[in-house]
Amino acid sequence: MIAPMKKVSLVILSREKEEALKALRKAGLVHLEPMEGKGEKLAALKNDYAKLQSAAGFLGEIKLPKKAVCPDLSQQDALQKAQASIELTERKKSLFEKIAASATEMERLSAWGTVNPADFAYLSQKGIHLKMYEIPNDKWRLIGEDVKALLVNSSKSGKRFLVIQESADAERPAGLPPEAYEVVMPEKSTEEIAADIKAFEAETAQIEKDLAANAVYLKTILAAQKSLEKDIEFENVYSGMEKEAEEKNTSLSWLTGYVPVDSMEALKAACAQNHWALAADDPSEEDNVPTKLKNNKLVSLIYPLTDFLDVTPGYHEFDISSWFLLFFCVFFAMIFADAGYGALIALVGLLLLSKAKKGSRSLPVLVTLLGLCTAVWGVLTCSWFGIPAEKLPPAFIQISSRIFSQPKLVSLGMGAEAAKSLADKNQQVFCFVLALLQLSVAHITCTAAHRKSLKCLGDFGSLLQLWGTFYVVLSMVVADGVNYVFPLMDNGQPVNVFGWMAPHWFPTACLGLLGFGFMLNFIFSNYEGSVGKSILESLKNIISVFLGIVNVFSDIVSYIRLWAVALAGAAISGTVNAMAGPMFGKLTMMIFGVVLLVFGHGLNMILNLLSVIVHGVRLNTLEFSQHLGMAWSGTKYRPFADAESAS
Repeated sequence: MIAPMKKVSLVILSREKEEALKALRKAGLVHLEPMEGKGEKLAALKNDYAKLQSAAGFLGEIKLPKKAVCPDLSQQDALQKAQASIELTERKKSLFEKIAASATEMERLSAWGTVNPADFAYLSQKGIHLKMYEIPNDKWRLIGEDVKALLVNSSKSGKRFLVIQESADAERPAGLPPEAYEVVMPEKSTEEIAADIKAFEAETAQIEKDLAANAVYLKTILAAQKSLEKDIEFENVYSGMEKEAEEKNTSLSWLTGYVPVDSMEALKAACAQNHWALAADDPSEEDNVPTKLKNNKLVSLIYPLTDFLDVTPGYHEFDISSWFLLFFCVFFAMIFADAGYGALIALVGLLLLSKAKKGSRSLPVLVTLLGLCTAVWGVLTCSWFGIPAEKLPPAFIQISSRIFSQPKLVSLGMGAEAAKSLADKNQQVFCFVLALLQLSVAHITCTAAHRKSLKCLGDFGSLLQLWGTFYVVLSMVVADGVNYVFPLMDNGQPVNVFGWMAPHWFPTACLGLLGFGFMLNFIFSNYEGSVGKSILESLKNIISVFLGIVNVFSDIVSYIRLWAVALAGAAISGTVNAMAGPMFGKLTMMIFGVVLLVFGHGLNMILNLLSVIVHGVRLNTLEFSQHLGMAWSGTKYRPFADAESAS
């Protein structure tokens, strides 16, 4: 459930502001409204934080020996190490630029051999003014006879030559063809440039050693960064609090925030102890109230996933944590769809659980639960590491056949293509039934939430529309004319609906259900006290209203992704087994076969995990949530607290 909140305002004396904020942070109860602090101290703290963050970024990329020990440093010393590391990194970047520029200069002059500007300057003092030129080989003969040119060398790229001029600033000789271009004299000799490159490289190597020496302080720098986050938060509140005009000893400051109702008594006690004035009221519709989820330990297992996805329901939305966990476990199991994979996942979860500290066991337990669910689904569908059912031990087949005598979810060694086709159809039907169940939960939840308003009839209409559309999906997607027959018209024959013989008018009833549900939804979905205004609003959005039926159809059909992704994973497993199988016929090839199996099935599990994130999560956060009218617009409840209170 979403814990109810109270909007509170605290008033304190400005002269006691710092002590009051420390006490408030120690209490760890109030989620403060966003505020923008200011001042030199806050700016300095943010600047220090940026330095620590920057240093942690590039120091974290340096590999350290496994036995490296991180010395303890004070926050100030950690900041100094970070600053020194930043300066080293900036110097290293500057050296890279100088090395690149020098290397480019060396490349430009490489065909000339050794070039020394001092030699040219010496000759110029003696009245011999030389300039360097290059020209394509086929243009050499075009140089005029009046040009005093001395050939230096030739290569495939062209000829290099010196031009003797009357003065250092004489104009370009007229006899030089346009293809001849002057080579700019370098500032240093090529020998000096080469020496500079070696010096730069040596300094770069020393900087890398110094950075590696500083990398051992990474944990301390990260700890200082985390501590500084709290200092910034504190100073942001301190400098951002609203206050009266400054008056000696009497000015007041105040702040506003939100507190869970069950924590109000603790806040009142803190206010009485610290002599704060407190005002509390229910939040309004316009308030950005934070969301605090309060569930039992089982349902709370989903929190690591929702925290990773960074999705939080709005304060006025629904808490679907229990449904999220239930259906996510089913989706996860159906996507992996392999008992062997499930056993491995459960084993990993148990290993993580054995090493987890108290208070951080939700994730290992969730992994174990998902592994067990996958193993159960794999056992029921007779799927073990992609091995064909007919090659599995008879006991595995008997378990599945006894539980699923009809309908069968796997061919179970029957071998016939018809049996495989029937198993695929049965799994598709299971996906659509799962869609009907989950989306029905959404509309039943909405109907119950609006039970005091005629709007609940609109939600009930959406539920009827969903059920009617479900039959249309069966008729258009599942029906094969043999095992599944779902006519859209009354043909005078009874309809076999999953073993129940429905009367011949059942298709008409389903379509009537769809039409009646659409009518209720059209009339009451926008109800806000007036039926007429609700109908008028639907008429204004008539295109969207009609597209709603299409959306319901596509939402149900989208659940077939669970079967399709599982089918792709099974195909990959089968392919890996087929490739590795022949290798076990020879002793020398067995090791390669084992490597191929481990790599292939490991890659398949990674792809399945990505599919869970893309597809399994999507069905909960998109299709299911849309039918609930949820936008995941919430802000997670994060009280103003120090590290101890927050934990």
